[in-house]
Amino acid sequence: MKKQAALLAVVMLASAPVFAAQQGGFVDPNAPAAQVKQGGFNADNTSVVTVKQAEEMKDDSWITVRGQLEKQIGDEDYQFRDQTGTMKVEIDHKRWNGQTISPKDRVELTGELDKDFNSIELDVKQVKKLP
Repeated sequence: MKKQAALLAVVMLASAPVFAAQQGGFVDPNAPAAQVKQGGFNADNTSVVTVKQAEEMKDDSWITVRGQLEKQIGDEDYQFRDQTGTMKVEIDHKRWNGQTISPKDRVELTGELDKDFNSIELDVKQVKKLP
């Protein structure tokens, strides 16, 4: 019994670094490395819109935007920019799907629009790095 417990402990300790490895995320060259994990979600039937168009849409609309993530502004919050403006996006660590993104990269973000009286935010469900 003691040998089995010891063997199990050795196997778990040996595999711990694999579980701790980072699996992509946003890389801001001007900030310390962020802790990120893998994830992903594929939402179909969404329309590609601009930030300006998103501002006019209804709360809880499913949309896709294309542009750049300029900077990280919180643990899971980022500033997104396209040719028409900027908006806050929330990207859970599990949504990066192993991708590493920098402000130079063009991305496609799909998710649910969250509108309040004076603000707009996209709750991102899929992050896709564009060529």
